Amino acid sequence: MVVMTSTVTPATALPAPTSPPDSHTDSHITSADGWAARTWLLLVVLCGALFLDGLDISMVGVALPSIGTDLGMSASALQWIVSGYVLGYGGLLLLGGRSADLLGRRQVFLAAVAVFGLASVASAALSSPEAIIALRFVKGVAAAFTVPAGLSIITTTFAEGPARNKALSIYTVVGASGFSLGLVFGGLLTELGWRATFLLPGPVAIALVVVGWRVIPAATRSLTRLADFDLFGAVASTSAILLFVVAVVEAPTRGWASATVIGLVAASAVLTAVFVVSELRHPKPLVRLGILRSWHLVHANVSGAIMAGGYFAFQFLVTLYLQNSLGWSPLAMALGFLPAGLLVVASSTRMDRILARVRTQVLIAGGMVAFLAAYLLFLRVDPDLGYVPLLLPTMVLLGVGFALSFPSINAQATSGVADHEQGLASGLVNTSVQIGGAVVLAVISAILGNAAESEGPAVTGELIPGMVTGLQVIAVLAAVGVAASLATVFLGGRRTADPTVEIVAEAEPTPF
Repeated sequence: MVVMTSTVTPATALPAPTSPPDSHTDSHITSADGWAARTWLLLVVLCGALFLDGLDISMVGVALPSIGTDLGMSASALQWIVSGYVLGYGGLLLLGGRSADLLGRRQVFLAAVAVFGLASVASAALSSPEAIIALRFVKGVAAAFTVPAGLSIITTTFAEGPARNKALSIYTVVGASGFSLGLVFGGLLTELGWRATFLLPGPVAIALVVVGWRVIPAATRSLTRLADFDLFGAVASTSAILLFVVAVVEAPTRGWASATVIGLVAASAVLTAVFVVSELRHPKPLVRLGILRSWHLVHANVSGAIMAGGYFAFQFLVTLYLQNSLGWSPLAMALGFLPAGLLVVASSTRMDRILARVRTQVLIAGGMVAFLAAYLLFLRVDPDLGYVPLLLPTMVLLGVGFALSFPSINAQATSGVADHEQGLASGLVNTSVQIGGAVVLAVISAILGNAAESEGPAVTGELIPGMVTGLQVIAVLAAVGVAASLATVFLGGRRTADPTVEIVAEAEPTPF
């Protein structure tokens, strides 16, 4: 469900490694003109890995109804194909970035892309829902190591100035295009069979590893100790989120007051507390908790979670409705969502100028208003309404919402943060985006599952059980985002963008 878009940050505030950076044997590439063939191949490999991530997620999103029909999976089970990936990605993103710094960016990047490719090939051959979900989690973990390593390779290979600006601009546009094209590829491949959507990324990833082995600069690194990794904190935080999502999914069938659900929620709370204690005591924590004193950062993280949570759940719900209830083909559904992605791609290279002139709080508020309007507009849903009066205006508003809010959220999250914590700040906001998506998606799938049990299965041509309730919950969530963003606008605050900006591709692919 994800494609890369850009973050625009002051040119002097690039993400800094948390440990001494790799010392590349090759000198920095300083000129944006006349790049050698090897330089272009390097950029193709890095952009290809990012593009593949967005392509994979969007293709699988289109294929979900076909997967559910073929494997007999309910809506609650299907959401784990999405949630498994985003939990792996969001839960270990910070550890992935630190591992790239400590173990070597080249080694981490190539190993993670290889795992991503092998998991893709393996998942295409499986028919067990549990095994497929497990491999989706593995792929999410691989992405959590691939993306920050790839971005770090760019910032340490291309010298600050025209060369880096050009490389990051290309990286950003390619990333922002991944999900949009993935929708179309997903629609076409799902017509052949949903397994094709799982298989396609595999050979491409392996090819990227082969080429990357030759063109990614070798680097020297200092000796790494196990104590430099906050493995305990990473496991505790990821497990806490996973248990909470499981509790939300199980609650409709077992009951919110059941011993199982209460036990899961309690275990999640305990692990959260353990994580906090671990971060306070660890000499090199994943998250320095003092950074959360910045209300700019907190607002950006909350907004990112609401933005992604609402959209992930909306796309999941509408995909099931269009294909299972209205009988749309996967390709027709993909083309129906395409206008939103095209708007994001078209705006991705222009947001730097807008951010230089408008406060990020205002842009985030505008984006949240667009999301709310889109969800409220779709609440008119009726099987007799056609594409133009119902889905098209919703998609346009969603595209506007992402175009305004996502780069603004990332810019605000890193504004005013010390250089040595830029990587932490950007990692936190991208983690919030992924976790917000997983949690809200679990809530909506639980609503659908509960309604299906009480109202019966969906009837062709009618609304799926629980659909309106799910849309209302998503709209309420968006309204909370609007209120929080407007409060920050009226409370004031300094501008969070500098007139001199540089496009920095963030480690988080957006849903387009």
